[in-house]
Amino acid sequence: MDLSSGSAGVLALWAAIGYGLGSIPFGLILVKTMNLGDLRKIGSGNIGATNVLRTGNKLAAVLTLLLDGGKGAVAVLIAQAYANESAAQLAALAAFLGHCYPVWLGFKGGKGVATFLGLLLALHWPLGLAACAIWLLMAVVMRYSSLSALTAAGLSPVLAAILGHGEMVWLMVVLAVLIYWRHRANIARLRDGTETKIGQKG
Repeated sequence: MDLSSGSAGVLALWAAIGYGLGSIPFGLILVKTMNLGDLRKIGSGNIGATNVLRTGNKLAAVLTLLLDGGKGAVAVLIAQAYANESAAQLAALAAFLGHCYPVWLGFKGGKGVATFLGLLLALHWPLGLAACAIWLLMAVVMRYSSLSALTAAGLSPVLAAILGHGEMVWLMVVLAVLIYWRHRANIARLRDGTETKIGQKG
């Protein structure tokens, strides 16, 4: 099979590879392995790094962040190495969907922020670095992980266009919309002033 072809079967294979990698619930695995409790019963119940931090174990949170970002990057890099940019973008989207809607967890996964940043770094590292910088700046100033993610995701299509990657704009729009949808409860809490800040147990 020619993995670089644009046939429906090959594209479906890249989507499956991306989804499979993205659906690995590293946060859940780490918390269970490190005997930190049931992540689904801690804080928001989310499987991402922000909620892992609410266990009080910073190492587990950092590892979750790196691994969740890494799986998005790996999905893209494999597709780039053996196929083309279209396959890489498809694998990126599938990895993101795998993280947010993993079949192993009844399609109840994380919100995709680390995976989003990881796949951005792999697709186009200047865009990824810009998005990471925006997230970090907002996190330091505002102390809300959700607001940081929403800002970085919302600006990603604009950044892609400014950096000369118009072919990535629509992917960025789709990912941003999905991130906003996954954060709809956070958006409501931000409006009400009840959103939990980074490092705060809740």
